[in-house]
Amino acid sequence: MSVAVHHVDHPLIADSLVRVRDASTPNAIFRQEIERIGSLLLAEATRNLPTQTVRVTTPLTETSGRVLAAQPIVVPVLRAGLGFLHAAQELLPNADVGFIGVSRDEETFQPKSYVNKLPENLAGRQCIVLDPMLATGGSLAHACQQLIERGATGTIIVVCVLAAPEGIQVLEQAGLDLAIYTAAVDERLNEHAFIVPGLGDAGDRQFGSPA
Repeated sequence: MSVAVHHVDHPLIADSLVRVRDASTPNAIFRQEIERIGSLLLAEATRNLPTQTVRVTTPLTETSGRVLAAQPIVVPVLRAGLGFLHAAQELLPNADVGFIGVSRDEETFQPKSYVNKLPENLAGRQCIVLDPMLATGGSLAHACQQLIERGATGTIIVVCVLAAPEGIQVLEQAGLDLAIYTAAVDERLNEHAFIVPGLGDAGDRQFGSPA
């Protein structure tokens, strides 16, 4: 079991990251930039998905090509993970989608589950978890554990905009097998468990405050 962190250093991601960090960016633009980052991160995160060779007939002749050997399952962690969902469905239109809802107790910072919509059996399926903010690591560890309870094996792919060192450490201590693809590993968490310098609350900045 190991946690491998892949910092995806791409000029288009860097360009969008400035806008999502900017406190003055309106929600509509924030959503667009989050999706743009998600597309680029997902392209890198799926680079090593297994393929199989097929024959295809072009207008001129027959040739060979490669297609995905199996369709993965994409799992956004609600609600911030919805910002990556459209990008994932554009890149993986035949993938199944599951949903995990995890909220954070603002006093204890511990995860609380409120939605679990997953296939009954995930054995042999490549799971891709979409969770833009890896802060304390508690919500992500909780979500990944629910996948494992449904039979998920092998390395779980995680796609996030930002990660905090404390969250990565929690996942390592949890003994999970993860490949994390992120735009940046930030400095730290503050006393309210927000990533610093961060970008604020990714869910609120996409969809507005529920309060």
